[in-house]
Amino acid sequence: MSLCENISVARKFLKGVKRMPFTVIITKDFAHMSEEAGRIVLKELKSFKPTKQKPKYVLGLATGNSPTGLYQYLADNQEKFDAANVISFNLDEYIGLPGENSQLRALHPESYSYFMIQQLFGKLKKTFARTYVPFGTLICQTALINALNKSKGDFEMKGTDKGKAVVIKASAKNYYLKYIKKEILDAYEKAIKYAGGIDLHIVGVGGRGHVAFHESGIPLNLKMLLVKLDDNTIRNAVKDGHFPSFKDSPNYAISMGAGLVYKAKTVLLVANGPRKTAPVAESLLGPVTADVPISYGQKFDAEGGNMIYVIDKVAAEGIIGHEKELKAKSIKVVDKTA
Repeated sequence: MSLCENISVARKFLKGVKRMPFTVIITKDFAHMSEEAGRIVLKELKSFKPTKQKPKYVLGLATGNSPTGLYQYLADNQEKFDAANVISFNLDEYIGLPGENSQLRALHPESYSYFMIQQLFGKLKKTFARTYVPFGTLICQTALINALNKSKGDFEMKGTDKGKAVVIKASAKNYYLKYIKKEILDAYEKAIKYAGGIDLHIVGVGGRGHVAFHESGIPLNLKMLLVKLDDNTIRNAVKDGHFPSFKDSPNYAISMGAGLVYKAKTVLLVANGPRKTAPVAESLLGPVTADVPISYGQKFDAEGGNMIYVIDKVAAEGIIGHEKELKAKSIKVVDKTA
């Protein structure tokens, strides 16, 4: 049975189950997108009531330009929710940032730990109960490359393009690779599980439809990833002003894969601008494919997840006029641009 057939079967099975439809909210611009997305997250945080079985709300966080307005909205409305009842898990982190030790790498202006302090954590008067960012800054990129070169039998490269997942085998003998698998990849996944799983995950989208550093072509079932970054991802990081040149950019990263991101109860995708137009359209109108990792949202929705896109009208240009096709896929479009 094909993946599309599996999705169809899942939708029929869940037809009688009350659930939210896959919803795409089209907004006027970045500010409007941020406000609409912020309201969704704030409503979740406000309505959360701690219990013995569920003591904390677990929030998944993304970096990049798209969620910055959303984070400002949460900071501006922080008196409306109790930050002490929230645990957060970020999607990803670079390996190979400048710095001779993990502390210096974590404090580098392009580290995602630093980003979150600047954009959200540092703006909250009451801190989250716990905050987690994947432990990429613990890894020395030079030591990683040396380990990979010396122990080629300890891992597999998975992916169809230049960006690939480095899948370390359970039988790996190289000490450094075993350390990365156990203490960095597996430990992060266990921490999420111990927290009770992610309730709402905020994600963005890369120019080729990737979620976090789950690059185009990497199998969709993978969970925590060690990633050799695609050249296009590195070029975009330089183009966006994060690094001075291609050679100065990190070549590796730690990231949640689609197989873990879409374990959340709700996934909220925010996207704006022309670079996001094509991947947004492909993820909604096309099939579920590893070539466009965010297309996994269709499978997630079909299996009972709550999938929401909040996008600006530029990012939405590729789906305008395709309302019938979207409706046939049980995707509801809400146009708030008027």
